[in-house]
Amino acid sequence: MTALRKAVTLTGGMALLAATGIDAISVIGRHVGLPFRGSIELVQLAVLVAGTLALLVATVDRSHAKVHLLVDRMSDAARASLDRVSALLGALFFAALLAGSVWLMADLWSGHEESEVIGVPWRWMRLFANGVLAAIVMALLSQAIRRRP
Repeated sequence: MTALRKAVTLTGGMALLAATGIDAISVIGRHVGLPFRGSIELVQLAVLVAGTLALLVATVDRSHAKVHLLVDRMSDAARASLDRVSALLGALFFAALLAGSVWLMADLWSGHEESEVIGVPWRWMRLFANGVLAAIVMALLSQAIRRRP
């Protein structure tokens, strides 16, 4: 495992643990009469980080869910071609998500958009998500061009 992949996996895992911890503290706080203001916003932030990084790792590792019912019956050449088409379609899908997200980010960048309770600046989260989406598109295009190891 490379150092970068390990860092991305650890960051995503810590974000997921943070979301769990924040939510658990919030639930306990509600029951004892000490509500945790802004917990939902912090959980959203942590889930964004965990979810986007999980998509990136799954894409790089080629470990997205697949149905092998037909693919396992194909020849190696047909399977390789189908893998390339799949990677290209995935790249197209994530590029469309990226285009829409960049458009939203560009429209709202000067709006100083913040969460309502604790003021989390959403522009940086959009920038983070767009960076990860761009990395996913690049990984899928690389998989479509290169032969599978």
